[in-house]
Amino acid sequence: MMEQAARFLIGHFNGITYIVLMMIGLYAMTGKSNLVKKLVGMNIFQWSIILFVVSLGAKRGATIPIVMGEHDPPAVIEAREYVNPLPHVLMLTAIVVGVGTTGVALALLLRIHRKYGTLEEDVLLERLREARDSG
Repeated sequence: MMEQAARFLIGHFNGITYIVLMMIGLYAMTGKSNLVKKLVGMNIFQWSIILFVVSLGAKRGATIPIVMGEHDPPAVIEAREYVNPLPHVLMLTAIVVGVGTTGVALALLLRIHRKYGTLEEDVLLERLREARDSG
């Protein structure tokens, strides 16, 4: 029984790792009250998804999808011999969007801290209620 469990864990190491990272990120986003910790959790969650999708595009024994040299007659291209570049390209775009989102979020957090003096969600909500009630 233990041997089967060990084989399962070793055989599915990547998937288990991605799920653990995803749950850590989800916990940080929902369970923490500090906005910077929530942002870090969002980044961990995002990176777990990026790593998962990139790993889906990997193939053992495959090569890059570029036919080198001149072929006469034209070479027959077998799709199973090549790695699909689409997941990698899409995740490269996701990385760029994630970096931009993180930069904007950090700028917003800086403005929030300058205006309200805190990044703790509970204190921030209390100060916003006080400002609304007094004004």
